[in-house]
Amino acid sequence: MKNRFSRMAVGSILTIAFIVCANVAAFAQHPVFSGDWKLDEAKSELGEFGGRMVAKTVKVEQKADAISFAKTSPGFNGGDPITTTLLLPFDGKQVESEGFGGSKRKSTAKWSDDGQSFIVNSTTLFERNGQSMEIKATETWSLKDGSLYVVTTSSSPRGETTTKALYTK
Repeated sequence: MKNRFSRMAVGSILTIAFIVCANVAAFAQHPVFSGDWKLDEAKSELGEFGGRMVAKTVKVEQKADAISFAKTSPGFNGGDPITTTLLLPFDGKQVESEGFGGSKRKSTAKWSDDGQSFIVNSTTLFERNGQSMEIKATETWSLKDGSLYVVTTSSSPRGETTTKALYTK
């Protein structure tokens, strides 16, 4: 009987060790984006509007199955900065959140095919004075030489824009 319990204990320990190693290996395949990042405007391409809404700082917390980030952007007309926080699972599940001005945003996150970057797709619906406007955006997040790169392409009835923001720690 003692021998049977010993085999069960060893089996349980091996199973737990396998699960832990599998989770560590899965996490290790992807770059780690966690940290406090600050926009380097001189090395960024912020588009024709100077990236007015590009986040000046980004705080990122990454786990094996999800990522959360808090982006702080300048306020309108010199007002208080605006911070938006979002938690997205990497499985592509859609998350609904509130954007600035009470807008409604739906977002997904998914690792790229090579696992070295991730893509956030979002659709934001603005309603004002009985008018609706939809903005679709795709953000590609990647790391290179210790810097965070976020390339955002957005489209709305006003046209398409692309920004290339470089962040450093």
